[in-house]
Amino acid sequence: MPSRDDPGELGRDHRAVREERAAPGDDHRGEPISDHRRSGRLTIGPRAAAKMAGGPHMTEDRKLLEPTARPAFLNTDPWRALRILSEFVEGFDALATLGPAITIFGSARIGPESPVYEQTRLIARRLAEEGYAIITGGGPGLMEAANRGAQEGGGMSVGCNIELPHEQELNDYVDLGVAFRYFFARKTMFVKYADGFVIMPGGFGTMDELFEAVTLIQTGKIEHFPIILVGSAFFGGLIDWFRTRLVADGTIDEADLDLVVVTDDPDEVVRIMKQASRRRVEEATA
Repeated sequence: MPSRDDPGELGRDHRAVREERAAPGDDHRGEPISDHRRSGRLTIGPRAAAKMAGGPHMTEDRKLLEPTARPAFLNTDPWRALRILSEFVEGFDALATLGPAITIFGSARIGPESPVYEQTRLIARRLAEEGYAIITGGGPGLMEAANRGAQEGGGMSVGCNIELPHEQELNDYVDLGVAFRYFFARKTMFVKYADGFVIMPGGFGTMDELFEAVTLIQTGKIEHFPIILVGSAFFGGLIDWFRTRLVADGTIDEADLDLVVVTDDPDEVVRIMKQASRRRVEEATA
């Protein structure tokens, strides 16, 4: 798979990339999480190495003997800073060779009985068939739907999981999982390795990720890439509020509304992402 630092390779036919990834006769069913192996913060599915050129770069566990009593220094801010640094290092190391990828956000509470679950699964599958890896939070609900669709489309399925009080576990459709303690380190991975965001219906966590991405683009901290909100009925009221309150009160510009696209059409999602990828290649080679 091409490096993100080699823009010329991004122009390859994405279907060819997908065909290179897919194993003959592979039915893309989710692998039981028990078949995955752990390496530090990483959880690696049986097919992960085949989907990443050269295999994922995994750090080895370094186990240190520790006294029975918890040393006081483990609760200090300098030690926390080292743990934070380790999350960035392991995340960068695991995802550096991922290639073109799309991050999909959505509710952990919407299950397979919902049409939105199937819509998320379809969008992820279509994007994977076009050569994109799919990155999610790695949990249940719409995250599971996106990881499932990624495997069905023959693409790399990535889950950036978060340590929560109720112990959220990776879903069974993750090829490569990375565990995080800190939300801000995890969100950096979502942005750094994505060529676009697909935002499905969700709650506070999904809205947090949406506004983080929009703010980074609006303030020029990152390059503009597509942010697509899927579900006009779900997001329509939010966009109306942006227009009638934020624009009207002058807290954002009318042009800021163009930072997001609202659609219900999976074909439009794929078209926008491919168009943005071509534009980045053209700008890089101009």
